[in-house]
Amino acid sequence: MKFINQIEPVFGEEEKKAVMEYMNSGGWITEFKKTREFEKMLSEYLKIKHCSFVANGTVSLMLALAAIDIKKDDEVIVPDYTFVASATAVEIFGAKAVFVDIERDSLCMDFEKMKEAVSDKTKAVMLVSMNARYPKRIKDFVSFCKKNNIWLIEDAAQSLGSTAYGKFLGTYGDIGSFSFSMPKIISTGQGGAVVTNNDELFEKMKKIRNFGRENPDTDHFVLKGWNFKVTDLQAVIGIEQLKKLDWRIKRKKEMGRLYYSLLKDIPEIELTPTNFEETALCAFDILVRDKRDRKPMMDFLKENGIGTRPFYPPLHSEPAFGYKESFPITEDVSERGLWLPSAVNLSDDDIRYIADKIREFFKR
Repeated sequence: MKFINQIEPVFGEEEKKAVMEYMNSGGWITEFKKTREFEKMLSEYLKIKHCSFVANGTVSLMLALAAIDIKKDDEVIVPDYTFVASATAVEIFGAKAVFVDIERDSLCMDFEKMKEAVSDKTKAVMLVSMNARYPKRIKDFVSFCKKNNIWLIEDAAQSLGSTAYGKFLGTYGDIGSFSFSMPKIISTGQGGAVVTNNDELFEKMKKIRNFGRENPDTDHFVLKGWNFKVTDLQAVIGIEQLKKLDWRIKRKKEMGRLYYSLLKDIPEIELTPTNFEETALCAFDILVRDKRDRKPMMDFLKENGIGTRPFYPPLHSEPAFGYKESFPITEDVSERGLWLPSAVNLSDDDIRYIADKIREFFKR
């Protein structure tokens, strides 16, 4: 039996054909018309004014932070449970990532904990829609930040196509950030994007991503910037992937519902509440009730041809940060959480097989 990876990119003949046609057209590969076409498609899909396609999701966060003039000793509030890029993008500027705990029902930043962490140094809130879920009070984040003159940056790396109250995740904040790396619902290998409705911020980001040039055709540098650009080759792949996004969102929601129905009655695991009308999980996740079961279950599933991955660690306690606070919910779920296979090419029979093996593990 073929090994079922926890996640894998899914490309088809359409991507291969589009790349071949582009290469035969004499394209220079560097970003040009196809990049602009991809950006236009994505902004129209998300119903937002501006989009810039950049090298990866970490770079897109850096670009967003640079656009709001993040500086040394500024503070940005970040959930303790997120991928490390949410925090390192802040600290590369010399600013401080101020970690806060998450809410148990969504695994996203707790609104009240965020408010408690605000200080006179708070420049922004980094709101992560973790695994395409959203905090219950997402609208309160928007109104609070606006009232207190705090920038709201949405790290929606895992959330393309998912919504909150009918509005796309990544479009609530002043700037939204997406990733198109291998595990995401669409992939360009590496790649990311920033989106915004703010004309001034977008014009600034266009300059920063291109070395700070006043315009692409001159070596006149009006801002300090970097080379955050992509290639037209990535855009060609992204265009074909975007054409498949609606189907992939539908399929991810179907997969989530099937997983939930098959696993909800296993007493040894917990499932995080998920609104599958709005949420296309990046990866289906479970929590083992006893953390000592996680590693043996991962080993058992691997022996049976099933790949898994443990949750991210609490960032505050990682050696890269080494902060001394304690965030009980993050610490608890990080020890017990597991991602199951979730690629869009997974069949219903694959999901049933995975669920059967989880049941078999606990019956042993």
